[in-house]
Amino acid sequence: MAAYNNFYNRYVKRVIGFFLAVILLVFALPIFLIIGIAICLEDGFPVFYRPLRGGYRNKPFRIFKFRTMVKNADQIGGGTTAMHDPRITRVGAFLRKTKLDETANLLNIFVGTMSFIGPRPELLQYTDQYEGVEKEILEVRPGVTDFSSIEFINLDEIVGAGNADEMYEKYVLKRKNELRVKYAESVSFTTDAGIFFKTIGKVLAKSFEFIFRHKHR
Repeated sequence: MAAYNNFYNRYVKRVIGFFLAVILLVFALPIFLIIGIAICLEDGFPVFYRPLRGGYRNKPFRIFKFRTMVKNADQIGGGTTAMHDPRITRVGAFLRKTKLDETANLLNIFVGTMSFIGPRPELLQYTDQYEGVEKEILEVRPGVTDFSSIEFINLDEIVGAGNADEMYEKYVLKRKNELRVKYAESVSFTTDAGIFFKTIGKVLAKSFEFIFRHKHR
């Protein structure tokens, strides 16, 4: 039996995710309020960015992320964020480097459209093109982090400052899908625990690096 068909993936992950999301949301609400105020003071409403993404069993859903770019950023540029992207606000730059923009994903986990661990939700234009084993990606709920999130934690630096969408499709997308398939084919509590702790380490290292750079400017 494929790992994505196991009892853990089908049932246990959802139960664990729901109760953890409830607990974390209670503590996160004051932080959410501060982030929301900071976004509004710099660039007004809306606080959240809610684009469509391909979800579990290819059911589209709207993801919750704190808005890190100027309003109507999608109409100004592409879907992939370039290095030093001028659409990113000052508050947004901090939220991205510390991954605080993705803490709003707790709302998706609460309602069941996402899990803590699983492939990052992808644009519909890409999920609709999945072929062969890539369709296994849709057999697990999208998550906050997975193997591909760890490998591409500095995605903006990888795609560079030019045509980010083109660079993403040419050099990143295939590899990310390979890692997403790897996750779907190995999903288990042990796999999720390992990804969780590796992600914490990567995020902390990136956050300290960001703070250190700005402190010594």
